[in-house]
Amino acid sequence: MTRSVLAIAAHPDDIEFLIAGALLALAEAGYELHYWNIADGCCGSMVTDRETTARIRLGEAEAAAASIGATFHAPLCADLEVFYNLDLLAKVTSVIRSIEPEIILTHAPSDYMEDHMQVARLAVTGAFCRGMPNFAVDPPQAITGQKVTVYHAQPYQNRDPLGKLVLPELFVDTTDLVERKVEMLACHKSQKEWLDQSQGMGSYLEALRDMDRQVGALSEQFQFAEGYRRHLYAGFCDKEDDPLAKALAGRVLRNPAY
Repeated sequence: MTRSVLAIAAHPDDIEFLIAGALLALAEAGYELHYWNIADGCCGSMVTDRETTARIRLGEAEAAAASIGATFHAPLCADLEVFYNLDLLAKVTSVIRSIEPEIILTHAPSDYMEDHMQVARLAVTGAFCRGMPNFAVDPPQAITGQKVTVYHAQPYQNRDPLGKLVLPELFVDTTDLVERKVEMLACHKSQKEWLDQSQGMGSYLEALRDMDRQVGALSEQFQFAEGYRRHLYAGFCDKEDDPLAKALAGRVLRNPAY
């Protein structure tokens, strides 16, 4: 059976900034890719209305997923309406059961934006509930029994909301992949102007390179990198399971502090 990985993030373009390098490398290792943003990106414009913005961003996200051969999963709610509630949890769990991922890549549990943290919580609990027959999901989906390892990406600027530096457990070398990440991000054409105006990010594409460069510097080995921390194994997988490190052994550095 083909192994699969689910990237589950908050908004269109979050996967490109934080997770796409690992996705690209896992594809090379034979994994089936699944790409999912929970929110529709409707608040990501100073020019177009909510409905128009959501429609534009949906097309951009679909194009980004298609560019790497990933299966695209439709968003569930609007921006800033991502809450840890029963309705969303039932939907998230249903998709996780349908995919049966061995690996889930999601946001840091503590990050600068609430949508990111809520998606991390939904992803974790959805994975935990994959095998619980008494938890009803929407739409109905049979329970699954596979082991799944959840990995949290780095928070924005590698710091928690109070500015404390967060160090990864695993560094994934993206030096040979960063320009492919940039190509994916370029699919999100509507976001350059929005982020320049709302967050002063300067060059949209260069911001991605800068983020991978920062994680690379933390590794003290790679020029560009992504960082990940494993969620505690209990209820998900065996204690020693680390499929991301195993699949990407040639490009992974383990932080000796863990």
